[in-house]
Amino acid sequence: MELDLGAVRAFVAVADEQHFGAAADQLDLTQQAVSRRIAKLEAALGTTLLHRTQTGARPSDSGAEFLRHARALLALADQAVDSIRVRDRPLRVDVSDTRLPATELVRGFHDSNADVDIDIITSNGLRSGRTALISGSIDVAVARVMGPLDPGIKHLPAFLGPLHVLVGRSHPLAERRQVRLTHLRDSIAWMPTNEPGSEWADFYDCLAREFGLTIDTSGPNFGLDHMLDYLAASEHRFTFGGELLRVPWHPEIVQIPIVDPTPVYLHSLLWKQGNRHPVLPRLIDHVTSRLRPFDPQRQWLPPADVRTLDLAAAADERPAPDPSGRGDGASLTNRWRGRAFRAAL
Repeated sequence: MELDLGAVRAFVAVADEQHFGAAADQLDLTQQAVSRRIAKLEAALGTTLLHRTQTGARPSDSGAEFLRHARALLALADQAVDSIRVRDRPLRVDVSDTRLPATELVRGFHDSNADVDIDIITSNGLRSGRTALISGSIDVAVARVMGPLDPGIKHLPAFLGPLHVLVGRSHPLAERRQVRLTHLRDSIAWMPTNEPGSEWADFYDCLAREFGLTIDTSGPNFGLDHMLDYLAASEHRFTFGGELLRVPWHPEIVQIPIVDPTPVYLHSLLWKQGNRHPVLPRLIDHVTSRLRPFDPQRQWLPPADVRTLDLAAAADERPAPDPSGRGDGASLTNRWRGRAFRAAL
């Protein structure tokens, strides 16, 4: 027998919503159309899939057993359709802000791959990125990995961004060519963009605890230009920037590198396993081939980020089949890139 995918989709929607009306709204159908589709499916299978109640519907024993297979069937069908459609649309990349290093990474890729189409999407970081990756509304997120991820989300380190400080010319550190984190203990880092629960707020909280820094997250946040005006007039406040941060020119602001150690912010590429966008492997190859190694003698990372790098390196060192047939002589970077290609498919 042949199953009607429309009827299967209607059954799954009712099983999820436990209400015919809500399922009809989800599918943009009438309630009668949903009922007809399910009745047709039950007739074809020769069993009752849903028990109707006064408040809605719930799966029968047969329905509960069929539901698991129905979900897998729809997922496979959606993947088959997406494998065709995905080739005709831009790669959708999620970044937190277009001024941040994540955007510069993607821009660098596009500069050397002008034939590809990319849509840049801004969001509130990993919190929305997790859901967007799983739902397929984005292809890639560039973010710091924090906490457990859905097993279907894959990630690789992409960029270690060295931090700088931004201070006004009246600040005591303004004349220095380099600063150490210990020099910042007498000042206050003003960071109204550090939203509670965000991966970047967690990073700076770790940094503050490790080096005895004070961070003020009070707002409101009127944007980077306003922050620079505020810092330009302050003798005791600063904020953090970075090598690839797009800082607007300001006559009263000085940007100074941090050394001994240099804090680095770990940006990772995240994507959903099974995503078959043809540009995705090229982006993964571009960023991972340019990743500079972490130097624990000169740089600092939170322990969780060090573990992220260690896990990536450990996975990279495991022997992988060489599709070229050239044996096991590939470099660490090449094996990492090869694994990334296979994981993306």
